[in-house]
Formats: sequence, C-alpha cells, structure tokens
Amino acid sequence: MQIKDIMSKEIHYIQVPGNRSGALELMRENNVSGLPVVKKGTKKLAGILTRTDLVENPDEEQIALIMTREMITVGPDDDIKDAAQKMVRNDIRRVPVVDGEELVGLVTASDIVNKALWKMDLTDPAENYILRNVPTTWERTPLNVAFAIMRYFNLKVLLALNNEGKPSGILTETDFLDESEVVSEQTVHNTSVGTEGDKWSWDSKNVLYVIKNHLQFSDKEVRDVATSDLAIVTTKTPVKDCANKMRQRNIEQLPVIDVEGDLVGLVRASDLIKSIIE
Repeated sequence: MQIKDIMSKEIHYIQVPGNRSGALELMRENNVSGLPVVKKGTKKLAGILTRTDLVENPDEEQIALIMTREMITVGPDDDIKDAAQKMVRNDIRRVPVVDGEELVGLVTASDIVNKALWKMDLTDPAENYILRNVPTTWERTPLNVAFAIMRYFNLKVLLALNNEGKPSGILTETDFLDESEVVSEQTVHNTSVGTEGDKWSWDSKNVLYVIKNHLQFSDKEVRDVATSDLAIVTTKTPVKDCANKMRQRNIEQLPVIDVEGDLVGLVRASDLIKSIIE
C-alpha cells in the first residue's frame, strides 16, 4: 500500500512568519498535535511544529525559532513501510508528504494504524510491543505535579491509578495544555561589591531582572481532567485487534493489563507500526 492511499490530504498547516498563539489555537480548533510549517504564500515545506515544541519553549513566540527544520519526509508513491521505518528510526509520530519541495499531505502513525494495520492479519500479541516504563500517578495528584512526572519520563502520556492501584484514567500532553496558560514571572538577582574597612567607599550593586515564561496549571486534580472511559487490552491481545480498537475509539494509546487485571504498560500507535517492518 502506498502513502497516497492513507495520507491526510486536507492538511492543517501554519505559515512563517507566525506566532505560538496562532499555532496553538489552530491545533486546538482541529484537535491535532502537530502542524507542518510552510513559507508564507506558498506550499513550500519549511519545518514542522508540535505541541511538545510549544511546551518546551514557553519563552519563544516566533514559530521560526521553535519549529524543527531538519525534517523527515516521504513521497506520495512511497510504500507505507517506508513511512513506518522512518517514524520508528527517528522516534516521531508524523511525516510530511512532499512532491519535490511542496507539501501535499501528512501521514501519521495513527493513519497507518487506522487505514491499514487493522486490516492486516497480524496476530502477534500486544506484549511484543508494550512500553513498560510508563509514568503513572494517583488520580488525586495535582496537575502541576502530574505534568512534572510525565515530563520526567519524556513521554506525552500519563496513566492515573485509583486507590486500589488499578488504571482509572489517561492524560495526554494535549489535556495538560488545555488546562494551562503561559505566564511570565520576574525574579531579581542582586550582587554587591564593596571595599572592606573603608567607611568612605560606596558599595557597588548590580541588579539583574530576569523575566521567564512558564506553564501555570489550574487547581484541578488528575481525575478531573483524565479520560476515565478507558479502552484496555491484555498482553495477549493480537496487534490487529489493538489497531482496530484504536481505530474505533479514535485514540493513539491503550493501557495493557495482565490476566489478573494489573497494569503492565502501554501500547501506542507508534509501537504497533513496528509490526509491519519487523
């Protein structure tokens, strides 16, 4: 199957020059976590911008200074396995589709799962593709603490656990961003230099004002924001069935439990696509 058979042709993109507020608004309006960036007035691909880029650069307003310029791309006539290999090799979830230098589409790990993988006779169990080192937290944890836990693991998802230690919800980076705002904070740093023992000398003082932007979260707890209607699979669920469940629920990750119902990890769309290249 070729890229042109599964890629999204109606692309939401942003132009440079542009700013973070416009990009974030476009992401929220269209429920996407990444946008190709093109040069103003053209379809010439200039970069790609993700929610993660916005989170990691709260001090920067200009898209040109936040976006990723070194892009991985595919062509419309390439095989979907080519896109899957590039995603896995570079640990990315989306690849712009270009014809020459012009943007003609976008293909994501979810596109491969939703439009191809679920139809394939892939009977490998989910346990072969599980991400086991997954951030979890108590469902009563404040959002700012939960966000710090997720970032510590360098992932874009966090699982909530109830008082019995069972999965009770799931949060993504998008959920955190929707409950936060960028605020500016000023700190004052004083340094002074004087001449010891000289009563006539004046102390020399330097005052440095530093303004830094950061994300400020609402006072809600994890359980107030997390998706509680979980779609869950077991370690033995075949890849095909995992892909079909993602397609039906329009999601990109599934908590995985063992036969006793205990959480063992997470399987993501970006993990499942490994099954067609191995």
